[in-house]
Amino acid sequence: MKLLTTLLLALSTPFLYSCGKQWQEKASAAVSAKSIAAAEAAETWETVLDGNSFASYTAFEAAWNYLYPWGSDHNGTARMYGSSTDHNHIYLNNGVLTIKAAKITWDEGTSSSSPHLAIHYHSGAINTKEHVLVNDQFPNWEVKCDLQVPTVTGSWPAFWLTGVNSWPPESDIMEFKGSAVNWQNTFRTSSDVSSTLTTVSSPGSWHTYRAWITKVSDTNVDIHYYIDGVWKGVHNANFVGKPLYVIINMQMEGSSGTPGPTADTYLYAKNIYIGRTRTY
Repeated sequence: MKLLTTLLLALSTPFLYSCGKQWQEKASAAVSAKSIAAAEAAETWETVLDGNSFASYTAFEAAWNYLYPWGSDHNGTARMYGSSTDHNHIYLNNGVLTIKAAKITWDEGTSSSSPHLAIHYHSGAINTKEHVLVNDQFPNWEVKCDLQVPTVTGSWPAFWLTGVNSWPPESDIMEFKGSAVNWQNTFRTSSDVSSTLTTVSSPGSWHTYRAWITKVSDTNVDIHYYIDGVWKGVHNANFVGKPLYVIINMQMEGSSGTPGPTADTYLYAKNIYIGRTRTY
């Protein structure tokens, strides 16, 4: 639209009038048509993934991978289990994804990921097959999901983005660490981190956690964080050109405290949505 306005203003200059009114009208119409077409192309919105991916296991497995992208272990005491033949910890029902963390009573060694904590739970994680990638072609992204989360000490549910080729980048859209406080974090390096903390009323009820990611320079994005449609903060980071996984998981203990629960602990998700603008 800025391009269209600039060109139309140019057409109104005395110089163009001197070329004749008829030529001006034809040129204006041609430029307008091309500019409008370009503007419409720049504003094309497309859905990448939505809640239909939780409608059936066939749809789910077309859009999501089981476990973390790097395997079964991460930075807590839960080891992830799940596959097309194992739905004990990751399962679907009426469009709702459930991830269940269950305490184990036997020795299963330690996590293969730092800080290599002893495994106390079996749980679940999933990651998207399609990656979020901010660049000139896809300068804006929306990532959101409705979630019901546990907040008992030792529960560590998360809905987040992390780098495909390296870590960081990382963007945490929803992360609870054993309390009713949601952490929305942006990691530029391991020590350069922006965090927006929000106490959420009744986290065990449905709430919508959302990030709007927009390209603001050749290297940087702004990430706007929301809860239930309310803007919570914006973080700036050098994420342009860096593909990101979208992950939903239930980790345990670690940063969320110890000892964790002995009862089964559940994370529920529905209405997942990932969309983007396409410029060409």
